[in-house]
Amino acid sequence: MAYWNIKNVTLRGVTGTVPNNPVKSVDLPIFNQEEADTFDKTVGILNRYIAPETVCASDLCQDAGERLLAALEWEKETVDVLLFVSVTGDYKTPPTSAILQDRMGLPNATFVLDVPMGCCGCIYGITVAGNLLSAGTAKRALVLVGDTAMRMGSTRDKSRMPLFGDSGTAMALEFDPTAEDIVVEMNTLGAGYQALMTPHGGYRHPVTKESFEYKDFGNGIIRAPKDALINGMDVFSFAISKPPISVKNMLDRLGLDKDKDIDFFLIHQANKLIVDRIVKKLKLDPDKVPYNLQEFGNLGGASIPMLMTTSIADELRSRPLTLLCSSFGLGLTWGTMVMRTNKLMPLPLGVM
Repeated sequence: MAYWNIKNVTLRGVTGTVPNNPVKSVDLPIFNQEEADTFDKTVGILNRYIAPETVCASDLCQDAGERLLAALEWEKETVDVLLFVSVTGDYKTPPTSAILQDRMGLPNATFVLDVPMGCCGCIYGITVAGNLLSAGTAKRALVLVGDTAMRMGSTRDKSRMPLFGDSGTAMALEFDPTAEDIVVEMNTLGAGYQALMTPHGGYRHPVTKESFEYKDFGNGIIRAPKDALINGMDVFSFAISKPPISVKNMLDRLGLDKDKDIDFFLIHQANKLIVDRIVKKLKLDPDKVPYNLQEFGNLGGASIPMLMTTSIADELRSRPLTLLCSSFGLGLTWGTMVMRTNKLMPLPLGVM
């Protein structure tokens, strides 16, 4: 297990942006009314936002980032680090973070990096940016996390299509010698990579004519090799087993009581079945586990910053909080982060 104690770094602000296109489950072409009602009840996703083809994850993240910089009154010249955490970049090359540096008018000296880590993206982004800032050489970082995951898969795949939503988020981190440590534990099970993947389109399996040939796998799953896939049973088994152990290890390592010392548990909003099972396994107080998947669906790496923006914004704004964040996804990867916030500025959700 790899642990990081990230010193001298604090989270100053967070916000998110969604496309102006809310879609209820019954409006999806793969469902009739009865199927939509069953999905809503069991999976817990009632609504999601779907971006038009002209809007990319970078556009949503840019909107969130620019609003956050303005609210914090950070001059663009003071941003030393820009991370774009996404699996839906503008192009294969160049890195989208470089494009965003220009579009956002950030200085040429800005350190830019793309981090394509999927549902663990928030924790990875804070870990990378935090370590870059902790020495004090760089003072400010903007971590943009978002995806347009809906367009990655087949529109005829009932196992994947209704689960996801599109969004962009922004987190502002700053060097602060008075900040309490951000503690992170990360894990990887590369042997399980095929449970969440896009088979064709990379350099191992480039796009060919075969990439566009659709196959019916039964149970409403119709997709082609170019489409992202989910092996539901493997993902479910992984998600309810590995992350709870990581959370328990973190609490034990830091000597924290889950009932007395943690204000909120921010668990990646994969689906209600998984989150509920994790809560039950860890015997967490449900009042300390916010949900927003009913409104947004699975937002990948943006899930945790969106919880901050929409579910606990008033608490973040009004008092110091101790947050425990748990993510799991592509790789397969999973991780736990404990962060103490103070005077955090969460902005209202943006729509574009």
